[in-house]
Amino acid sequence: MFAMISQSRTSRRGFLAAAAAAPLALAARKSKRVPIGLELFSVREDLAKDLNGTVTAVAKMGYQVVEFFAPYFTWTPEYAKEVRGLMDGLGIRCNSTHNGPASFKGDGIAKAIELNEALGTKFIVMASAGRVQGLDGWRKVADTLTAASEKFRAAGLRGGYHNHQTEFTPVDGKRPIEILAANTPKDFMLQLDVGTCVEAGSDPVAWINANPGRINCLHLKDWAPGADKGYKVLFGEGVVPWKKVFAAAESKGGVEYYLIEQEGSRYAPMETVEKCLAAYRHIHG
Repeated sequence: MFAMISQSRTSRRGFLAAAAAAPLALAARKSKRVPIGLELFSVREDLAKDLNGTVTAVAKMGYQVVEFFAPYFTWTPEYAKEVRGLMDGLGIRCNSTHNGPASFKGDGIAKAIELNEALGTKFIVMASAGRVQGLDGWRKVADTLTAASEKFRAAGLRGGYHNHQTEFTPVDGKRPIEILAANTPKDFMLQLDVGTCVEAGSDPVAWINANPGRINCLHLKDWAPGADKGYKVLFGEGVVPWKKVFAAAESKGGVEYYLIEQEGSRYAPMETVEKCLAAYRHIHG
């Protein structure tokens, strides 16, 4: 009899402990979910008219991260701190900025570091290398990225590069993105623009798997063939195999956050990014 009562009490204690732990386990699982953000180029016209209102509206939609693009480089450190205060109040953050080559050379490096420290970012990303001649030209780009990354690292920041179609288009039998990957530090982020990779005829899943731990951020831009489609399709309406991309990014790529990017659509920009977020939640889960 005593054994039965003891077992019953033990079972009850175990049940209560499990019940108490369940919400914590659920919270832990949720906390590991990759944050979803927005590349603010998607709403560039709204942003230019009213930065505070646009960032606030984006946060209210449910975006957790934003990425500022090149015009931020004209800000003063004081204004960057004001923007950081806005984001802190909204409960969102800026994990990275998009930059021109000037942020990776000369005095521009120090300016980029100062602004990104004020914004609280992790990555300073080169958005485009501009016109590059041949594979030797791409090796020089990699040298520039590497040299700047050493200075970023000393400030607690990391460098990164954002691809377009060009980097996935072979030059003399080799893709420039392979040159950049092979000649930059292992902690250098290869920010993957998925749509441009697909349009160039490359497999984003294969690229992620070939560069484990370095695809820390993905621009979730869809693409579909056709003059009336291209990058105008909403997230989830194109040909990108998103579930396979997410699986690779989260198992091999080392993704830390996703960014929706939209170059335009049949809807107004703010409506577009709201629809893209809803589609992301449906597809990603």
